[in-house]
Formats: sequence, C-alpha cells, structure tokens
Amino acid sequence: MAINTRILLAARPDGPPKPDDFRIEDAPVPEPAEGEILLKILYLSLDPYMRGRMSAAKSYAAPVEIGAVMEGGTVARVEKSRHPHYAEGDIVLSHSGWQSYALSDGRGLRKLDPAVAPVSTALGVLGMPGFTAWSGLLIIGQPKPGETVVVAAASGAVGSVVGQIARIRGARTVGIAGGEEKCAWVRDELGFDAAVDHRAPDFERQLAAACPDGIDVYFENVGGKVWDAVFPLLNTYARVPVCGLISAYNARPGENGGQDRLPGFFRAVLTRSLQVRGFIQREFADRFPEFHREAAHWIASGQLRYREDIVDGLANAPQSFIGLLEGRNFGKLLIRVSHEGGIQSGVHSIGIVTPL
Repeated sequence: MAINTRILLAARPDGPPKPDDFRIEDAPVPEPAEGEILLKILYLSLDPYMRGRMSAAKSYAAPVEIGAVMEGGTVARVEKSRHPHYAEGDIVLSHSGWQSYALSDGRGLRKLDPAVAPVSTALGVLGMPGFTAWSGLLIIGQPKPGETVVVAAASGAVGSVVGQIARIRGARTVGIAGGEEKCAWVRDELGFDAAVDHRAPDFERQLAAACPDGIDVYFENVGGKVWDAVFPLLNTYARVPVCGLISAYNARPGENGGQDRLPGFFRAVLTRSLQVRGFIQREFADRFPEFHREAAHWIASGQLRYREDIVDGLANAPQSFIGLLEGRNFGKLLIRVSHEGGIQSGVHSIGIVTPL
C-alpha cells in the first residue's frame, strides 16, 4: 500500500529552526472524490519565506498551524483524476506542501510541458523566484543602462536572476555572496561585473571599491551587515526593492543590537530622495506571462543561466531548510520527492542546469 509521508510543523521556532520543530508522519494515500485529482509530488521548493510561515507573528500571509503540513510550492504528476480538465500523467505546478501525495480540486494548478524545459524550473528560474527577481528589479528598481545595480544573495535563486537581468538591460552589476566559490560563479559564469564576499574582513572596503560611482539600484534580500555596507553608497534617487531580510528571519523579538537607526535611515531617505519599496511578487501577478516569455527567451539564447541544488528525499527537507537559512545551499534549493514519473529533469545534485 502506498504511504503519504508528510512533514508537519511541530512547534514554532524560538530563534533558528531546529529539527524538533518538525514532525514526520506517514498516513494513507487519500482517494480523490468526484471533481478531485490525486497528485504525486515530484519536487518540493524550499524558500526563505517559509520561516515566516512558521511564526505566529502578523504578516502578509497566515501562518502554518501547529500540526499542519508545512506549505510550499511543488511540481507533481497527476496519479488519479476524477476531474474533467486533468488526466493521469499530467505534470502540474501546485502548492501542495511538504508531503509525497496531495489532493486538489484543480484550483491554482498550472499544467507544465516537460518538453519545453525541465519541470523543476517551474519552481525556480521560470517560477516564483524568477518572477520575484524580474518584477522587483524591472517594476520597482527600473535600472537604466550604465547605472550600478547591486544585489545581495547573488548566487541564490532570486539574486542570480536579478543580476543577469540587470546586465541584459545594460546596467553594471555587482553581486554580494558568501564565500569565494559563490563569488567566482557569480562573476565568471553569470557575467556579473564584480562579486564581493560578505564574509571577507574588509567587506565594506571591497564593496566601495566595486562601486566607485555609488549604487543606483540595490535589490535587498539580506539586511543586516550587508545593508550597513550598502547604505552609505546609495546615490541620490537610488531605488531599493526590498524582497527579503534573511539575516533577521531567525532573530528573537528585540534582537536589534540595541541601537535605534531609524532616524538616520529616514534622514537619508529625505536628503537623498531614496525610494525604498517592499513587495510580494503576487501583487504583480498580471505581469507573469510577460515575465515568462522574456525569461524563456533569455534562457534559450544563453543570456540567462541558472543553478539548482537538489537534495533527494522528503525526509531531508527539515535539515535542508535549516541549511538554507544559514546560506549552505548553492542555487535554487529543491527536494526531489520522487524519481518516478518518467520526467527528464536535466539536473544534477549540485550543478549548472542545461535547459532541454
């Protein structure tokens, strides 16, 4: 009998998540009712936003309840169908969470064509992370040819796409990443003009040297000491799309260093006419088809490259997610939940992916 392995939220983390904050359980595979389909999960996306879902603090989305399946984007195969628009064997993008099977009534699904691109890309460069990069940079950042664009977490699923799109649009691109290996990949493989290691003891000096004309667009993914180094370099009229603040996701309430820096921040916003704009990619959902056309063209032409870090086995999701928040992944982090389905992924456990 097939078993549905599920990973549940067992406790709300106090600081960094721990393995005990998750619970793995096995349950019978559900049967679809009339109008439903049974999905077999092939890939699960792990993303930083999931840390916020583990907290009960007020946010832009409801938290995962204690005892509920951890949420997340997935690529799945239709195992059984009692739905008129889906047939057994269809491959779909879904939001089924951390489990090996899920029921769906068809709402929110998108069919994928494995012949067009590896299906895993629907969770990365051609999915939510890629669209986050595209919408935040082009709609909010609006880089102009010759301007300097800096992006934090530049080797990650979002940051790597931000920098490449900025380069395609004619901007000078500087990436910030953790470690020489990631910096070398950003610089030598993705074509960034410069890459700076935020772990370097002279990080601030290196960043200033890489941005001799200041920074016109800063795509914020990290916060913390990276923001501290970027902030003095922002030019008048600089634009700052705020996508994430991963350095603070594991902070306990009140852990801000004991210093009120808000007055200085607002003074700079006023005197340098800065535009600082937080966003959630779904607010630009009507632009997704435009993004998908452009990104697919850039991948086909070799202008946009991507990397996937794939871990086998759903049971490894908690530890892999903990590592994601510590920067241990290299590229878009995915869990390969099942090898079944006859899908050619075209991916390596860690490596640059060549589109089909």
